[in-house]
Amino acid sequence: EMEHIRKAEAWVSDKLKNKQKKPFTSNLETAQEYKERWRSIYIIYFTMFLISLGFSIILTGVWPYLDKLDPTAGKEFMGYVVAANPFAQMLFSPLVGWWSNKLGSIRLPVLVSLALFTLASAMYSSLELFSSHRKYWMLATRFLVGVSSANIAACRSYLSAATTIDERTKAVSMISLFQVLGFVIGPALQAAVVPLGNEGFWLIYDRLRLNMYTASGWINVFLSILNFCCFLPAIFKERQIAAKEAMLQQGVKTERETWKGTKPDYLAAWTLIVAFFVIVFNFMLLETLGTPLTMDQFAWTKADALHYMGLLMSVGAVIACVCFATINPLMKHFSEVNVMIWGGFLYMVLGRGVYIPWGDGPPVIYNETDRMSVYHDRTICEKFFANLTGTYDFNNVADDKNLTNFNCNDVKELIGCPSSQTWCYYTKKMTIYQFIFGYILTAIGYPIGVTLIQTIFSKILGPRPQGVWMGLMTGSGCLSRVLGPVFVTYIYTE
Repeated sequence: EMEHIRKAEAWVSDKLKNKQKKPFTSNLETAQEYKERWRSIYIIYFTMFLISLGFSIILTGVWPYLDKLDPTAGKEFMGYVVAANPFAQMLFSPLVGWWSNKLGSIRLPVLVSLALFTLASAMYSSLELFSSHRKYWMLATRFLVGVSSANIAACRSYLSAATTIDERTKAVSMISLFQVLGFVIGPALQAAVVPLGNEGFWLIYDRLRLNMYTASGWINVFLSILNFCCFLPAIFKERQIAAKEAMLQQGVKTERETWKGTKPDYLAAWTLIVAFFVIVFNFMLLETLGTPLTMDQFAWTKADALHYMGLLMSVGAVIACVCFATINPLMKHFSEVNVMIWGGFLYMVLGRGVYIPWGDGPPVIYNETDRMSVYHDRTICEKFFANLTGTYDFNNVADDKNLTNFNCNDVKELIGCPSSQTWCYYTKKMTIYQFIFGYILTAIGYPIGVTLIQTIFSKILGPRPQGVWMGLMTGSGCLSRVLGPVFVTYIYTE
């Protein structure tokens, strides 16, 4: 027994000595530059998380919030609201990329975009301040958030320039992880603020409320201010190393000379760009329709839909993290392409197939005209109590305390599938079990597929600057996020 103890002590001592004997050695940078470079990469990770969060955090709440602000808007307009973000991102990504290339730095473009992100998120949570055209103001705020999200291409370009060849696979995988986590954690945060309820409490009395819909925008404001501070010169120091490494390996003196040493496989690169479009389009189907689908199919109230969808997406976030943890072990036994196809794409296809409805009958249906009547009653009620002062004898009510304690939210909320969607009368409803199972399959397939697409894509491009190609990849994802909500909501409602 003593012999085993001595061996264990010797092993630990040897490990500690080896660790101490391993000084930092690099022909490309100093130890301080290495620390600053990786600090900047971690800030890029957080930025990618925030931008994804800014898009996804409103997805489960955008329909009930829009319906509360303007019941005449409809689900088709909701599709435009959701699509406004990626549409603006797709338009402005090349401009932000060109601007950062022109400056030779991403700091100023990112700082400007984060300031715009903060402003747009605050506007989204303050839509009650506008007395009319609220649905168009919501559309405008989501467009501005999309403009600010155009910094993704610049961030990806910097990541390529700030990592060595050996580091790049891990870095691309990590940035994909933070992007996916932003997509799945956003709805979970929305669910966390559901206890605030439909009314919440006043931030500005009789003008602006903090409730379960507006809290998500204020969360974005707080995180974006934090992210803005991270890009200040004292914290974020740009350290680009890829060009130095390529010049050293090829024995050339300029960065441009290194580009001649490798030639990307353009067919494979474009195939992966198309694959990225398809897998993000599939994910958007569920992200966009998740809340209205559950309200229609399961006759859930707005609060119930936000709560349960948030819980389900929280579970999805945990599953996504587990999937990311399994990617590297799987790479030791299978090729990246096989895991991408059978572990990513196949699960996404199965997840969509499971959603073919096979319930025992059509869903609960309510009359669309009744919904407008309820909205009218609630509006009249709220206007009356907003102007109620003093003591009133209203319809011979002796004790007006009972009247003033009346809650306008007691006006009945209609639940089920609206009669305007004629397919509700003859199409079988989904079951809750197939909805959950299909979402779990998606939570497995999406992170694996997205991560490996971008990892393989980065390897195919080689050591050259990847800003333009990453911009194309980003544009592909944006296009799917533009077309997805618009086409999906139109097909769903019609």
